[in-house]
Amino acid sequence: MGYVYSSVGDRCDHRAPPRSLQSEIVMNGGPAGAIGRLYRYQPWRLRHLRLVLRDVAGGPRYASPRDDETHLNAALDWLCVAQDVLDERSDAGGVSAGWSFDEGWLPGYPETTGYIVETFIEAAAILERSDLTRRAHRMIDWLLGLQHADGAFPGHYGEPGSKPVIFNTGQIMHGLLAGSLQLNRPECLPAAVRAGFWLVEQQDDDGCWRRSQHNDIPHTYDTRASWALLRAGLIAQEKTLADAARRQLEWALTQQAEDGWFAGNAFESDASPFTHTIAYAIRGFLESSLLVSEDRYFIAARRAAEALARRQRRDGWLAGRYGRNWAPQASYCCLTGLAQMAVNWTKLGGSCGREEFLHNARLAVEYLKWHHNVEESNPALRGSVAGSYPIWGAYARFSYPAWAAKFFADAIMCLGKTTK
Repeated sequence: MGYVYSSVGDRCDHRAPPRSLQSEIVMNGGPAGAIGRLYRYQPWRLRHLRLVLRDVAGGPRYASPRDDETHLNAALDWLCVAQDVLDERSDAGGVSAGWSFDEGWLPGYPETTGYIVETFIEAAAILERSDLTRRAHRMIDWLLGLQHADGAFPGHYGEPGSKPVIFNTGQIMHGLLAGSLQLNRPECLPAAVRAGFWLVEQQDDDGCWRRSQHNDIPHTYDTRASWALLRAGLIAQEKTLADAARRQLEWALTQQAEDGWFAGNAFESDASPFTHTIAYAIRGFLESSLLVSEDRYFIAARRAAEALARRQRRDGWLAGRYGRNWAPQASYCCLTGLAQMAVNWTKLGGSCGREEFLHNARLAVEYLKWHHNVEESNPALRGSVAGSYPIWGAYARFSYPAWAAKFFADAIMCLGKTTK
């Protein structure tokens, strides 16, 4: 178990040294697991060692934070590189899943490419960067070419034989809806509706999705897929889709404890959820509540967001995992989840007029800036956001996932619009 920080007022900041690399690796799987991970990630290689040593030393990874636009452009430029590295390949047009110690640039990832579409469209308008709009079109072209005849999208990297997954298909629907509404692409809405009817076919009577699931278990964080399904139903006036979305949201409400914590919200059975998946569940409830004016969904989102706000350190840090009763289960920070919570807090603050949520969001963004690389000469790293701080934390260990940069960009844009 990681260190316990119970409130924003705890005396800790980004200069506190992280748990050592040795102890973190040994505690997660014992000596045998440690040897396997060390062999896989090879942190002693020169191109890796410099990154590891920064985190071994503790404190911020980089120089003092820059202005929002500098960080936003850097994150977007890195995502552009993550798309360009796939040129001349079968997954050209998609966005790489990221860069990792063991594999370098990863293949295109349909799920996250789906919601990166939204980020590029929004950033294109804010920054007046037409190149981002063109790139969003390419992402949509790639995604449309992956859709199965029954409406589903392949899971994982979309390789032959990869089975469709509920959550992944839902995230791609977000990109298709953005293509329809904001890029005026007429083929996108029918594709999203077909995907939505596939989701309906997979749903059990109680609203839960138990089939076509990651690790073959249900996930409360599928609320973020229900948000896409609800949007598609309302836009296309397909009541069947909207009703199915609400059934899953009703099921998800049964998974929330009185203190706001969600059961069944991790990638694996009986595991404590990452901050990443907690934030997913919150966002699904929050956005769905705004679409249909359902107070119970809003309250569910606010309750969980308040609990995390009470556990945020003064420097913006959140633990990478939280167990029952919101007990921190990690000494590292899941940077991806922190960025997502910055978006959630900003939207909640704007929706209910609570300035304290905006304060939490600002703390989160500032913490992320301290750990955001805008100075590297290596384009594989400049503008990237690591999965965890320190880099050996269990979420996306030794890697820079594309969705971390996406949510960081979203956080900057969302907070900037709300506080103008």
